[in-house]
Amino acid sequence: MHSLIFDAHLDLSMNAMEWNRDLTQSVPQIRKREEGLHDKPDRGRGTVSFPAMREGRVGLCVATQIARFVAPNNPLPGWHSQEQAWAQTQGQLAYYKAMEAKGEMVQITTAAQLKAHVELWEAAQDTSTLPIGYILSLEGADSFYDLSCVEKAYNNGLRAVGPAHYGPGVYAFGTDSTGSLGVKGKALLKELERFNIILDATHLCDECFWEAMDAYAGPVWASHHNSRSIVNHNRQFSDEQFKVLIERGAVIGAAFDAWMLVPNWVRGVSTPQSTGVTMQNVADQIDHICQLAGNSHHSAIGSDLDGAFGTEQSPGDLDTIADLQKLPTILQQRGYAQQDIDNILGKNWINFLVKAWGA
Repeated sequence: MHSLIFDAHLDLSMNAMEWNRDLTQSVPQIRKREEGLHDKPDRGRGTVSFPAMREGRVGLCVATQIARFVAPNNPLPGWHSQEQAWAQTQGQLAYYKAMEAKGEMVQITTAAQLKAHVELWEAAQDTSTLPIGYILSLEGADSFYDLSCVEKAYNNGLRAVGPAHYGPGVYAFGTDSTGSLGVKGKALLKELERFNIILDATHLCDECFWEAMDAYAGPVWASHHNSRSIVNHNRQFSDEQFKVLIERGAVIGAAFDAWMLVPNWVRGVSTPQSTGVTMQNVADQIDHICQLAGNSHHSAIGSDLDGAFGTEQSPGDLDTIADLQKLPTILQQRGYAQQDIDNILGKNWINFLVKAWGA
């Protein structure tokens, strides 16, 4: 029987609400529906659906809300006010609640719920009808139009926040930008700390990362983050940053976006076939964290599959998210013991949450 997998970064509601994907359908059905569409780069090439997750025993995930605010001079796509961004995240929340009502998903906010859900999945021979457990996360905090939003979001189940995404944000600077947290960013961290919300360091620019490590005393993880020493880009973290995260007890999820796995990827030109990118490259990222830590307790999966890319920009040996089950064999062939493999597939995230939420 395959191991239970915990994927710490899936943009499920974004795919449902912005890509208009019915995730209750199979991946081939979703792809079929998108034939002839070209409004998104990954049309007809998605990899994630609830049936595919169940097939791969991906019974736990961190599911995101995401909505960026953009100022008039910001060329990135996004909402023109924070209130609009908030409304978008509330639509995404409504989607998750609808999936809960349908029995497709179940929100997990406590250690007791988490343990019960893990026991349900680990005991099941057939997972085809089991609800997928999700921890709600916010990728980029721009939608908090006021700090009172943090408490509202927490009461709706929000348990992790990444202050920034791409570009300059309201509270922090993210990928491809640089700057300080400032007064607003530090005030946000204090509010997150008040509710014991996990700080997701992913996407923070270097300056904000170091400031956040000093300013935030609560639990920290990096849900989907790869190594700068393997692919040199500001989206990745340096070994020095990873070491600080490891000291803080963080878990770091390996991301599956091809440009983060192999150097010199050119978007729209490079392909998995032309670069030879496979899940072996994901294993390289996992192994890198394990070597830095000296153990297997800090490395895990945060695939980001269907995070605005599909099979055109994923490992070549991955067709759907069910193929995450290829990782155990790859790690085994590299000499990883079963306990270490279990840690990486899900135990590390589970143990982190049990500790963060209190046993």
